[in-house]
Amino acid sequence: MILKKSTSILILISIFCFTKVAYASQIRKSICKKEVKNEIIKEENKRVIPLADVFMNEKPITITARNCTRSAGGIHDYYSEATYWWPNPVNPTGPYIRKDGENNPDNFDFHRQALSKFSWIVGTETSAYLLTGEKKYAVQAVDHLKAWFIDTTSLMHPHMLYTQAIKGVNTGRGIGIIDATPLIEVTKAVEILKETNNLSNQDYNTIKEWFRTFLNWLNTHPYGIDEMNQKNNHGTWWHTQVAAYAHFVGDKITLEKCRIKYKDLLLPNQMAQDGGYPLELGRTKPYSYSLFNLDGMATLAILVSDKNFDGWNYTLSDGKGMRKGVDFIKPFLLDIDKWTYKKDISHWDEQPGRRPFMIFAALSQNETEWVTIWKKNNPDFPSDESSRNMPLKNPILWIGLTKPLR
Repeated sequence: MILKKSTSILILISIFCFTKVAYASQIRKSICKKEVKNEIIKEENKRVIPLADVFMNEKPITITARNCTRSAGGIHDYYSEATYWWPNPVNPTGPYIRKDGENNPDNFDFHRQALSKFSWIVGTETSAYLLTGEKKYAVQAVDHLKAWFIDTTSLMHPHMLYTQAIKGVNTGRGIGIIDATPLIEVTKAVEILKETNNLSNQDYNTIKEWFRTFLNWLNTHPYGIDEMNQKNNHGTWWHTQVAAYAHFVGDKITLEKCRIKYKDLLLPNQMAQDGGYPLELGRTKPYSYSLFNLDGMATLAILVSDKNFDGWNYTLSDGKGMRKGVDFIKPFLLDIDKWTYKKDISHWDEQPGRRPFMIFAALSQNETEWVTIWKKNNPDFPSDESSRNMPLKNPILWIGLTKPLR
């Protein structure tokens, strides 16, 4: 009897000790996560506010500001031309030919640049509003939103039928859907701005309907289906876009499909055993493409996470997961000269920049080292190429703030 009581007491003590240790561990994680967020906020204050003040002078410019005669669409239809395609020196007036990694400066690129700038402005102004509470930033962001989604004279139609067109080959391709990745942060900004009195319910619902229509197009048009099935960064960013838009419009069924694809298709098929992405490493710009794909996978992991599924810390039976992905690239972030693969054929000196996956790693793993890595890199974009390859530019939109800090 005494032995049974002693055993029971020992069990209770063990349970108490285990609970206490687990609670202490949870407290440490909570403190660390708060430190990470505070450090991000502190650093972004220095970058965001001055930039937001510059962007206050920017009038809304949409795709209707400039049209291309080569486009098969109308003034409200987004149009771009394939980046790596050039005139054939053997047949100058014939179909273009591909030069992987070499940008053709003569291709029409205005719409892509306008869409990217739109996202950058809206994301920056919304971030500035969250950091300062100053209404002027929210008003500026809403003005740009109205131009792109509300005003019938300047809005963009919700499709990507005429993207990445190739002269003499086609009028558009599914591969061009990746041009729309900047819209991911636009949806994050709209969710925050809807809580202010600067974005009316009517305008919010109109924007939401725009994205619902675009989401349906992405899931039903042959271009969208083709891009969905791409095996490299294009497939990654298609799912990341779709997950973001599904999250925004409340499409739980589509969001669940993206969650399943992340677990069962993208993660196991794209990532190698060492955490790298072979299809990106085989390109002429393997370093930048690896970073770009990792950004997409990291963002997707965050978007498909909920109380029942932790996309970041999810690990396959063979060990593949986001932690392995960031561990693979980490040594080359600390010292790019240690890169063991081919050197990018262009813009090498602009790499890596402050990548979104660094922020997600810091927050999801409660590791301040990732904030340190993020901080040591360039917060600016030396060229259009570096800006293009980082469509998500505003960490403040991703750290869980819903109201201004002051």
